[in-house]
Amino acid sequence: MTHPFDLSGKTALVTGASRGLGWEMAKALHAAGALVFINGREDATLRAQSRDFAHMIPLAFDVTDSTAIAHALKDVGPLNILVNNVGARDRRNMDDFTLEEVRHLLDSNLVAPFDLARQVARTMPDGGRIINVTSIAGDIARSGDAIYTASKAGLTGLTRALAAELGARNITVNAIAPGFFATQANVAMVQNPEVQSFLDGRTSLKRWGQPEEIGGACVFLASTAASYMTGQVLTIDGGLRAHF
Repeated sequence: MTHPFDLSGKTALVTGASRGLGWEMAKALHAAGALVFINGREDATLRAQSRDFAHMIPLAFDVTDSTAIAHALKDVGPLNILVNNVGARDRRNMDDFTLEEVRHLLDSNLVAPFDLARQVARTMPDGGRIINVTSIAGDIARSGDAIYTASKAGLTGLTRALAAELGARNITVNAIAPGFFATQANVAMVQNPEVQSFLDGRTSLKRWGQPEEIGGACVFLASTAASYMTGQVLTIDGGLRAHF
């Protein structure tokens, strides 16, 4: 492994890559040499995002639509790297949800990653990498966030299960569990002094993570440097889980 983090010649798909952590992971894979397909629902947004990147291709489809996934993958061909990043969140008390809303969140956060992994794995070559983006909420919980927490815990379990099933084919399956990241979706929380006070007391680094700080973990898990690592969750949280 002269250059263990070199992804030249590899093809990757990152879902939910039009912004936030997905976009940062897509850029990191691209910088490491991979050809990267970026996924989202709006083709125009993806085209605007990728226009300055020579080896980045927009691929618009809804990850909860199994038929759309199949059509998209037929155009793409075999993938070396899949990053299941799409995730939906709806912070409400349990009695405020209809069962239809619960199923929608589970479809986005758990069923879709399973379906994508299954369809991609059918043609994934030897040495393939599947990376699921779960959350620190997969292991710890807070009031008013039951369905997201349950779905991410399920994704953590799915990561281990797929690692066991695909290991014989030399396909690794790992997860990244982000903590508090200052993404566009979290602007209101970033500006909230009470949240900052919480991070001061609960994280070792006493700050929000910056979106670009997720990219290195993704490249590592996609690279030959992580070739004997599977079924694991890499937590990127500024020390929140280690600090009390």
